[in-house]
Amino acid sequence: MIQTISKTITFDEFVAWYPENSVHKYELHNGVIVEMPLGTGDHSEVTGFLWSEINFEIRQLQLPYSIPGDCLLKPVRDESGYQPDVIVLDRAALASEPHWKKESVITMGCSVRLAVEVVSTNWRDDYFFKASDYEEMGIPEYWIVDYLGLGGRKFIGNPKQPTLSVYQLVDGEYHVKQFRGNERIDSLAFPELKLTAEKIFLAGLPN
Repeated sequence: MIQTISKTITFDEFVAWYPENSVHKYELHNGVIVEMPLGTGDHSEVTGFLWSEINFEIRQLQLPYSIPGDCLLKPVRDESGYQPDVIVLDRAALASEPHWKKESVITMGCSVRLAVEVVSTNWRDDYFFKASDYEEMGIPEYWIVDYLGLGGRKFIGNPKQPTLSVYQLVDGEYHVKQFRGNERIDSLAFPELKLTAEKIFLAGLPN
């Protein structure tokens, strides 16, 4: 059994606590360790499809990027730490990351080309906290893949519907574009990526 910590802790304490080779995934939210729920089959399909398509684009275009197996993002605030569902790193920037060689920890937004969160029942974390923290870190592009249309109406509209929100950093602030159905995703990191919202929501399966 993994020993949890009842008091609030810092990011460094969280990293020291994080169990090696754990089958569980943890994040730090406002100083509290949160065990992330096991995703549904559909959630895993969408995440795996995105990983595969983006990785193929990196290899095909020979881009100097990589997708790590595990990675912790440390926001500016010292009481949080996140593990995006998919994260694309700039290999050249990793040389300046103080923790990377010893621990897969990213502290600088410039090391990240793209962060992706696939929405589950804890959608508030993705839309409220992570969007704010990723913006403050200076991560240039952040996708929220809400394939079930679970997010709040102020985020995805009324009536709710499956929506892919692309947050792009402009003058230090996120501007959001939303894609649905057969609309092709407009990405700064991958401008040649030929993916529609619907194709992502269905994890590549035909309509």
